Amino acid sequence: MTQSTFTSPRQSTATLVPLILWMACTATPGAAQPAPPSGPATHAWELTVSPYTFHWSQDPDHRRVGLVGLERHDLARDSFWGLSLFSNSFGQPSAYAYYGREWNGLAGHEALFAKVSAGVLYGYTGEYKDKVPLNYKGFSPAIIPAIGWRLTPQDAVQAAVLGNAGLMFLYNRRF
Repeated sequence: MTQSTFTSPRQSTATLVPLILWMACTATPGAAQPAPPSGPATHAWELTVSPYTFHWSQDPDHRRVGLVGLERHDLARDSFWGLSLFSNSFGQPSAYAYYGREWNGLAGHEALFAKVSAGVLYGYTGEYKDKVPLNYKGFSPAIIPAIGWRLTPQDAVQAAVLGNAGLMFLYNRRF
């Protein structure tokens, strides 16, 4: 059995923090300059947490899934990029780095939105390496669609479909 590159949640967080900082600094050139006083904001950060994931099948190996993520939204282009850190369904420290698109005001409801993200998933290793498709040494591609409801301009809830694995429920806080 091979050992994961990340041996503990603390070690995986310490390894990924520099990546998050690098993404934040390089994704917004001129971020140190103040925004013009007139007009709406063009970018926003969004914190994402998941308190619960429903699995389609009841596997005795399944564990509680916890997730925390950070997204940077380009409001003018309805796009975003982000990084989520989580404990996967088998208790392994995992990460998902992604880029995505958001569609707002669906079906005539201003609060209803849909999102889709595509990126690289890491964390399914050892005996669980075959639980995600196209896995190579713990890395695999992922596409995650979601539908959500904006409760306030800053708060939203969403449900993301995790392929044939399950449904993840999320809370988002924009700042």
